[in-house]
Amino acid sequence: MSRHFGEIRQLGYVVHDIEAAMDYWSKTLGVGPWYYNPKVPIVNYRYDGQSYEPHNSVALANSGFVQVELIQTRNDVPSMYRDFLQAGRTGLQHVAYWTESYDADVERLLEQGFKPKMSGEVGARGRFIYFDTEYHPGTVIELSEVAGPKGRMFDLIRETSKTWDGATDPVRPFPDLSKL
Repeated sequence: MSRHFGEIRQLGYVVHDIEAAMDYWSKTLGVGPWYYNPKVPIVNYRYDGQSYEPHNSVALANSGFVQVELIQTRNDVPSMYRDFLQAGRTGLQHVAYWTESYDADVERLLEQGFKPKMSGEVGARGRFIYFDTEYHPGTVIELSEVAGPKGRMFDLIRETSKTWDGATDPVRPFPDLSKL
């Protein structure tokens, strides 16, 4: 457990081919089922203080307590994912910590000198912020709010992984966040 942030809850991998990555993770590593969204509905997205409209595909699955996130960028909008790819890298890009006290935790991290780089929202009470912390590949820190529907979706993904047989419906659509 991190003394600064709590438990790492998610490992975020940036990939060139998300479908191939889901196939590899499920068939070779036995991780799944994957909840896939070909275009994540990100609102209020900002990168270096500027507003953009990203098109990212995301797949989520759990391996025990830890969630694995696969991310493929689909447009050339500035992002930390694009930066990672342009640096010639793929694979682990970030670790995420989850919070139900988003505002207080962000304020605490800002007071400690952390610099925001990328942020947005996925569903109500589903804000996220990435800090400029990549001093070693794969160490970008994301703080993700899980007090709303996104958190309930994460619970569903974790619970589904516990009884997944390794074969049935290895890729599933994201649930409708407005109904969670």
